[in-house]
Amino acid sequence: MRHIISVLIENEAGALSRVSGLFSARGYNIESLSVAPTDDASLSRMTIVTTGTDEIIEQITKQLNKLVEVVRLIDLTEGSHIEREMMLIKVNATSKTICDDIMRLTEIFRARVLDVSDKTYTIEVTGTVQKLDAFIDAVDKKSILEVVRSGVTGIARGDRALSI
Repeated sequence: MRHIISVLIENEAGALSRVSGLFSARGYNIESLSVAPTDDASLSRMTIVTTGTDEIIEQITKQLNKLVEVVRLIDLTEGSHIEREMMLIKVNATSKTICDDIMRLTEIFRARVLDVSDKTYTIEVTGTVQKLDAFIDAVDKKSILEVVRSGVTGIARGDRALSI
Protein backbone atom coordinates (compact mmCIF):
# COMPACT_ATOMS: atom_id res chain seq x y z
CA MET A 1 0.00 0.00 0.00
CA ARG A 2 1.15 3.55 -0.76
CA HIS A 3 1.94 5.77 2.24
CA ILE A 4 2.78 9.46 2.55
CA ILE A 5 5.02 10.10 5.54
CA SER A 6 5.52 13.71 6.57
CA VAL A 7 8.57 14.39 8.74
CA LEU A 8 9.71 17.47 10.65
CA ILE A 9 13.48 17.29 10.62
CA GLU A 10 16.27 19.55 11.85
CA ASN A 11 17.42 21.79 9.01
CA GLU A 12 21.09 20.80 8.99
CA ALA A 13 23.65 19.34 6.62
CA GLY A 14 23.48 15.56 6.26
CA ALA A 15 19.92 15.09 7.57
CA LEU A 16 18.53 14.18 4.15
CA SER A 17 21.43 11.81 3.58
CA ARG A 18 20.71 9.95 6.82
CA VAL A 19 17.02 9.56 5.97
CA SER A 20 17.69 8.31 2.44
CA GLY A 21 20.46 6.06 3.81
CA LEU A 22 18.00 4.50 6.23
CA PHE A 23 15.74 3.56 3.30
CA SER A 24 18.51 2.20 1.09
CA ALA A 25 20.18 0.22 3.89
CA ARG A 26 16.95 -1.68 4.51
CA GLY A 27 16.03 -2.08 0.85
CA TYR A 28 12.96 0.18 1.00
CA ASN A 29 12.08 2.30 -2.02
CA ILE A 30 11.32 6.01 -1.94
CA GLU A 31 8.82 6.74 -4.73
CA SER A 32 8.82 10.48 -4.12
CA LEU A 33 10.73 12.82 -1.83
CA SER A 34 10.34 16.55 -1.32
CA VAL A 35 12.03 18.71 1.30
CA ALA A 36 11.83 22.41 2.10
CA PRO A 37 12.35 24.70 5.11
CA THR A 38 9.31 25.51 7.25
CA ASP A 39 8.31 28.81 8.85
CA ASP A 40 10.85 27.90 11.54
CA ALA A 41 14.30 28.24 9.92
CA SER A 42 15.70 25.48 12.15
CA LEU A 43 13.26 22.89 10.75
CA SER A 44 12.53 21.38 7.35
CA ARG A 45 9.49 19.39 6.33
CA MET A 46 10.15 16.25 4.37
CA THR A 47 7.42 14.38 2.51
CA ILE A 48 8.25 10.79 1.64
CA VAL A 49 6.05 8.57 -0.52
CA THR A 50 6.78 4.87 -0.16
CA THR A 51 4.98 1.56 -0.46
CA GLY A 52 4.85 -1.47 1.76
CA THR A 53 2.81 -3.61 4.08
CA ASP A 54 1.62 -2.21 7.39
CA GLU A 55 4.53 -4.00 9.09
CA ILE A 56 7.08 -2.43 6.74
CA ILE A 57 5.60 1.06 7.17
CA GLU A 58 5.62 0.58 10.95
CA GLN A 59 9.29 -0.44 10.75
CA ILE A 60 10.10 2.62 8.59
CA THR A 61 8.41 5.01 11.02
CA LYS A 62 10.15 3.41 14.02
CA GLN A 63 13.54 3.68 12.30
CA LEU A 64 12.87 7.29 11.27
CA ASN A 65 11.91 8.20 14.85
CA LYS A 66 15.29 6.83 16.04
CA LEU A 67 17.19 9.35 13.91
CA VAL A 68 18.45 12.25 16.04
CA GLU A 69 17.45 14.85 13.42
CA VAL A 70 13.80 13.73 13.28
CA VAL A 71 11.66 15.96 15.48
CA ARG A 72 8.25 14.46 14.67
CA LEU A 73 6.56 12.45 11.94
CA ILE A 74 3.08 11.51 10.81
CA ASP A 75 1.72 9.02 8.27
CA LEU A 76 -0.74 11.20 6.37
CA THR A 77 -2.47 8.22 4.80
CA GLU A 78 -3.77 7.16 8.23
CA GLY A 79 -6.31 9.98 8.10
CA SER A 80 -7.98 12.48 5.83
CA HIS A 81 -5.38 14.54 3.98
CA ILE A 82 -4.69 16.70 0.96
CA GLU A 83 -1.88 15.84 -1.44
CA ARG A 84 -0.57 17.69 -4.46
CA GLU A 85 2.21 17.41 -6.98
CA MET A 86 3.40 19.90 -9.57
CA MET A 87 4.59 18.97 -13.05
CA LEU A 88 6.26 20.99 -15.78
CA ILE A 89 5.90 19.42 -19.20
CA LYS A 90 7.48 20.69 -22.40
CA VAL A 91 5.72 19.65 -25.59
CA ASN A 92 6.49 20.06 -29.26
CA ALA A 93 4.05 22.55 -30.79
CA THR A 94 5.01 22.74 -34.44
CA SER A 95 1.59 22.57 -36.07
CA LYS A 96 -1.69 24.43 -35.56
CA THR A 97 -3.50 21.16 -34.78
CA ILE A 98 -1.03 20.23 -32.05
CA CYS A 99 -1.21 23.74 -30.57
CA ASP A 100 -5.02 23.62 -30.50
CA ASP A 101 -4.98 20.17 -28.87
CA ILE A 102 -2.51 21.31 -26.22
CA MET A 103 -4.53 24.42 -25.41
CA ARG A 104 -7.73 22.35 -25.11
CA LEU A 105 -6.03 19.88 -22.75
CA THR A 106 -4.60 22.76 -20.73
CA GLU A 107 -8.13 24.13 -20.22
CA ILE A 108 -9.64 20.71 -19.42
CA PHE A 109 -6.98 19.96 -16.79
CA ARG A 110 -6.95 23.53 -15.42
CA ALA A 111 -3.26 23.78 -16.22
CA ARG A 112 -1.25 26.87 -17.19
CA VAL A 113 0.94 27.60 -20.16
CA LEU A 114 4.13 29.11 -18.72
CA ASP A 115 6.25 29.50 -21.82
CA VAL A 116 5.65 29.58 -25.55
CA SER A 117 8.35 29.48 -28.20
CA ASP A 118 8.30 28.90 -31.95
CA LYS A 119 8.39 25.14 -31.46
CA THR A 120 7.42 24.37 -27.85
CA TYR A 121 4.90 24.99 -25.08
CA THR A 122 5.84 24.57 -21.42
CA ILE A 123 2.84 23.75 -19.24
CA GLU A 124 2.39 23.62 -15.46
CA VAL A 125 -0.06 21.04 -14.10
CA THR A 126 -0.83 20.82 -10.38
CA GLY A 127 -2.95 18.17 -8.70
CA THR A 128 -2.98 14.59 -7.59
CA VAL A 129 -0.64 12.01 -9.01
CA GLN A 130 -3.58 10.56 -10.95
CA LYS A 131 -4.37 13.93 -12.55
CA LEU A 132 -0.77 14.41 -13.68
CA ASP A 133 -0.60 10.87 -15.04
CA ALA A 134 -3.89 11.45 -16.89
CA PHE A 135 -2.50 14.63 -18.47
CA ILE A 136 0.57 12.76 -19.71
CA ASP A 137 -1.67 9.98 -21.08
CA ALA A 138 -3.82 12.55 -22.91
CA VAL A 139 -0.86 14.22 -24.64
CA ASP A 140 0.52 12.62 -27.80
CA LYS A 141 3.62 10.75 -26.61
CA LYS A 142 5.63 11.83 -29.66
CA SER A 143 5.13 15.50 -28.79
CA ILE A 144 6.48 15.25 -25.20
CA LEU A 145 10.01 16.65 -25.04
CA GLU A 146 10.56 16.79 -21.29
CA VAL A 147 8.72 16.12 -18.01
CA VAL A 148 9.74 17.37 -14.55
CA ARG A 149 7.72 16.46 -11.45
CA SER A 150 8.11 17.93 -7.97
CA GLY A 151 7.09 14.90 -5.97
CA VAL A 152 4.10 14.71 -3.66
CA THR A 153 3.55 17.15 -0.82
CA GLY A 154 0.74 16.74 1.65
CA ILE A 155 -0.99 18.08 4.70
CA ALA A 156 -3.56 16.60 7.07
CA ARG A 157 -7.12 17.92 6.92
CA GLY A 158 -8.80 19.61 9.86
CA ASP A 159 -7.20 20.01 13.29
CA ARG A 160 -4.61 17.27 12.77
CA ALA A 161 -1.22 18.97 12.29
CA LEU A 162 2.47 18.15 12.24
CA SER A 163 4.11 20.64 14.57
CA ILE A 164 6.37 20.68 17.61
